[in-house]
Amino acid sequence: MDYKILGKDTSPEFLKALKPEEREQLCAELRDKILNTVSSNGGHLGSNLGAVELTVALLSVFDYKQDKIVFDVGHQAYSYKLLTGRFDRFNTLRQKDGISGFPRITESPYDAFDTGHSSTSISAAMGIARARDLDGKKFDVVAVIGDGALTGGLAYEAINDLGHSKTRMIIILNDNEMSIDKNVGGLSKHLSKLRISSGYISAKQTTESFLRKLGFVGRGLIKLILAIKDFFRFLLYRKTPSMFDDLGLNYYGPVDGHNMEDLIKAFDGAKEIKGPVLIHVLTEKGKGYEPAEKNPSDYHGVGPFDLETGVTPGKNSYTTVFASTLTELAVKNPKIVAISAAMTLGTGLDNYQMKFPGRFFDCGIAEEHSVTMAGGMAVSGYTPVVAIYSSFLQRAYDEMITDCCFMNSHVVFAIDRAGFVGADGHTHHGLLDISYLNSMVNMTVFSPRDYTDLKRCLTYAIDTVKGPVAVRYPRGASPFEANGPLYADINDCVLPHVVCDYGNDFAIVSTGKICEEADRAMEILKEQGILGKHINVTMIKPMPAKEIWDLLVGTKYVFSLEEGIISGGFGEALERELQILGFESDVTVFGVRNPIVRAMSQKEQLKYCGLDGVTVASSIKAALSR
Repeated sequence: MDYKILGKDTSPEFLKALKPEEREQLCAELRDKILNTVSSNGGHLGSNLGAVELTVALLSVFDYKQDKIVFDVGHQAYSYKLLTGRFDRFNTLRQKDGISGFPRITESPYDAFDTGHSSTSISAAMGIARARDLDGKKFDVVAVIGDGALTGGLAYEAINDLGHSKTRMIIILNDNEMSIDKNVGGLSKHLSKLRISSGYISAKQTTESFLRKLGFVGRGLIKLILAIKDFFRFLLYRKTPSMFDDLGLNYYGPVDGHNMEDLIKAFDGAKEIKGPVLIHVLTEKGKGYEPAEKNPSDYHGVGPFDLETGVTPGKNSYTTVFASTLTELAVKNPKIVAISAAMTLGTGLDNYQMKFPGRFFDCGIAEEHSVTMAGGMAVSGYTPVVAIYSSFLQRAYDEMITDCCFMNSHVVFAIDRAGFVGADGHTHHGLLDISYLNSMVNMTVFSPRDYTDLKRCLTYAIDTVKGPVAVRYPRGASPFEANGPLYADINDCVLPHVVCDYGNDFAIVSTGKICEEADRAMEILKEQGILGKHINVTMIKPMPAKEIWDLLVGTKYVFSLEEGIISGGFGEALERELQILGFESDVTVFGVRNPIVRAMSQKEQLKYCGLDGVTVASSIKAALSR
């Protein structure tokens, strides 16, 4: 497509001056650019295609150089990036040294807040709005939040505060799932247009001001008018007023999220209101790309794909191995239940859900609730398996400790996306989990190295462990299977695994999938005549320190390797436990020093942090030569 508008200097003044037909053209060009870039680079597709008109309308009303727009999660902000000075770099989306797939304040002065996790936008926007008021400034603050993100408790904490304080800001509820009753849809739309128009709002405020001047009589008339308004709204909507009205917000909607004329009227009207406003906008995920419209879940987050044929089914991965193993175990054990926090597909539990619908619970984007609910099921005799991404589980740190660990409840945490995650960048890396899990009393932690190890660990965690237990595993697929003996007894997954033993010059002690990089380093050093041994540890808490020490007899130089932060991590725990036993040598820890590792491939991230096999071999050789 030849771009007639996109790629020009899309200043706020330019966007405000566009004619309706030019805005439609701009939307078509945005969709074309997003589709071509995401099909090449991967990224979040459905949410971005659904938010095109919404974004164009927002930037036709609000001045992105002055006003502040906070996108919840930020996975729908591609159009915003393209219109705020990043068109020329958009082909670098989610690539090394390229632009992020999420808003980043270090990337652009027009990104108001770093996002990546859900349900934060209203709180962040409210903080910006309160700071604005303290500074005596007048710019507008807008939070754009999806109906999915609104299932997170943090959003309601913010709404409760906002409704009480009456801080002036606007919330755009981007609803791409809720359906509207056809019998009242047309009338609802008509009332929405009437109520949100600038003229209506201005007249409403003027009338209220006039009536208040009439004293007691005027106040009585106001109450009567409000009562009549609520009565008719009840009749027309066949329900009580919006819950957002009850919480103190001015609710307007629903508005057609693909009709820019309606959106612009709504946003213009909202600017006239002195207090907090929520505009309910209806959009369609994947709008403009038929495969994404028909199967929005498949096009939420995608890797590179062919535009003509669409995305292809995912291959075997750590996630699918976890899910298939859990399903097999659940067939034999009716007490196993699975819990997801709005990530049924992402955690691979869709087949489990179909097979055991009564034993599967999707709690929405509510990690805290999911974990505490699991604690309640555990004390009631069930074995809950809570499948949550590593970086998302951080939100439930307190609940894991207080509601599971302190009672030594048998809750199984299946922690997906442990370690580096690639192009999603630092907000999604699972680099902190070993450190925060190490701080939890009664917690057992497994970090399997390959598919076989994952099956064994999950089975042991469910069938044998009595208290809280975490099984952490990486994103994506891997053909790697570790060398060394496979123990006949599944319980041997608690023991250190000798991957190779060439000599006693040194030893690498690894944990998790990074075993593959340690293996590569061993082979490189072996070719150079430097002979050591490689030990992989799957159960890292409690650490099998005595068994590791027995394998280190005669070895002076020990190096640990992990795909996680050094502080509080596997290597530090290994060194401490060995020293308690009397091991006199130091352990050199190889891990991540700074968890803010930007978007690039997982292999590039390993190399960037010096954890790839080639760099590890070079570092060990340099250490041995000192």
